Amino acid sequence: MNKKRKKPAARVAGLLGLGLDNQDGHKRITTGDRFAIVGGSDETHGRMTETVIKTFEELKTRGKQLEQIEPTELAEIVHRSTPR
Repeated sequence: MNKKRKKPAARVAGLLGLGLDNQDGHKRITTGDRFAIVGGSDETHGRMTETVIKTFEELKTRGKQLEQIEPTELAEIVHRSTPR
């Protein structure tokens, strides 16, 4: 029996930020090539946006794409990219 080997499925990756602290009724949505940020107060939404931008800048510095990075390394990058 001749079995064909299947190619490994291509990894697809993206980031999703979800803010739940909105009390002003404003609908905030920011999207990009590999991310979406939805909801949150003005401050929270801004912090999430800044975090995503810094995260992608760090990935570029490391010469990696989102789908190439391990979850633990991504978590470390996101943590360091989060504004304090």
